[in-house]
Amino acid sequence: MFSEWVVLADYYRVMLSIEQTPVAADVVGLLEGLCTTRAIRRYKNEPIPEVVLRDIMFAATRAPSGSNRQPFRFIVLTDSDVAAKAKQLIASGAQKVWNNKRTTDGYDSGSGVADNSAKARMARTMQQYVDHLEDVPVLVLACLVRYREPNALEGASVYPACQNVLLAARALGYGGVLTGFHSFVEPGLRALLQIPEGTAIAASITLGKPEGRHGPVRRAPMSSLIFGDRWEVAPSWAQDPPDTATIARRF
Repeated sequence: MFSEWVVLADYYRVMLSIEQTPVAADVVGLLEGLCTTRAIRRYKNEPIPEVVLRDIMFAATRAPSGSNRQPFRFIVLTDSDVAAKAKQLIASGAQKVWNNKRTTDGYDSGSGVADNSAKARMARTMQQYVDHLEDVPVLVLACLVRYREPNALEGASVYPACQNVLLAARALGYGGVLTGFHSFVEPGLRALLQIPEGTAIAASITLGKPEGRHGPVRRAPMSSLIFGDRWEVAPSWAQDPPDTATIARRF
């Protein structure tokens, strides 16, 4: 009985501490974060402190949604027995999907046989990711509580919140990546986590302290993505800023 009281005392002490801790200061800066948030798939073997997790998920709850209905819900899985089972389940699906994709997309042929090629690097990264997915510090399932029939626009009420998760993680020294691997084991996952009918699982997001680092993202130039009055005609101002390379080197 005494040990149970000790556990409860520790729990309430932690909760009180979190309640009294304000949201962490953003030392990265919004625009820098937007330009340097990479998909992070390799994590150090350390947990995300609860107060940091609180701040990341608080940012998720501030996201916009249609009519401000806030139909997004997040299941945050860390180190419980249930979390371990969910991670193992998604990892098994991810490994099957990646093994199939690795073959059908020819990752081990063509430029993929060159050790330093982009194709080979991506294959190594993905293989490492799916092989260790069940060990990620945090797995977040982003869900959408439907209030009408499924439609093509409903993701607008959940995916901005997912992006907030990734940006907040970046701001606090962590990182993550959004995946759809849950969809390949969804029946078992829904049963395990008791996700009700009418609620869609929109994304599975892994989070942790990066083994590598954030930095510049590889994207096509603005002029090929931003159009003016006509399709594929870029306005004169749609040019990458001249200091882009400088910013990229800093982060």
